[in-house]
Amino acid sequence: MSQGAEKSFTFTQRILLAIVPRIVQALLWLAGLTWRYEVIAPSGVTPLIKGRGASSQIFCFWHQCVLPCAHYFRRTGAVILISRSFDGELITRILRLFGFDAVRGSSSRGGGESLLGLNQVLENDKPAIFTADGPRGPIYQTKMGPIKLAQMSGAPIGAFHLEPQRAWKLNSWDHFLIPMPFTRIVVSWGPWTHVPADLAPDQFEPKREELNTAIETARLNALRHLGKT
Repeated sequence: MSQGAEKSFTFTQRILLAIVPRIVQALLWLAGLTWRYEVIAPSGVTPLIKGRGASSQIFCFWHQCVLPCAHYFRRTGAVILISRSFDGELITRILRLFGFDAVRGSSSRGGGESLLGLNQVLENDKPAIFTADGPRGPIYQTKMGPIKLAQMSGAPIGAFHLEPQRAWKLNSWDHFLIPMPFTRIVVSWGPWTHVPADLAPDQFEPKREELNTAIETARLNALRHLGKT
């Protein structure tokens, strides 16, 4: 980030930004060595194992499973949309240590510029990622950004969810998940969403609901697979 942007953070926040990402990287790497992944997908959906084969496609998941996603998809070189907040800067620095990159912005601030940045990512044959209900919710409700980007770019939208069998769940808006060591993590894929370039204005909301259902299908299938529902 720019030097001017970093100065907008407090002294304590700057210290945290310098220290926390390396600590999280080390802990996540060690814990990740013990995690066991299991991939599931409904009939007709082909999962991308560890993201292999991902190119100019859009992918969406819920904010709560950022940590296992960062580890599982760490070799994809994907670019993710992250807010310009302090929390967003912290997440950006952590994800860059795992080989990801970021376009900074949100659906409410710098949204148009952010979508143009992600469209450039797709044109360079790299995957673009949204934490679909981020950065502050409401939980399990996707924003319109992925639909607008898909219409702009012609890229399909893949939906997935990573659900740990055992995890610490934070008391946050997203029920953030921290998988425990030696746990099994279900990588659940949902149906793809395709958005035509000539999508009528009154069809944007139905398409957003279609994508929302796809991500929720992935999450609920993972919960059922683990016997949590």
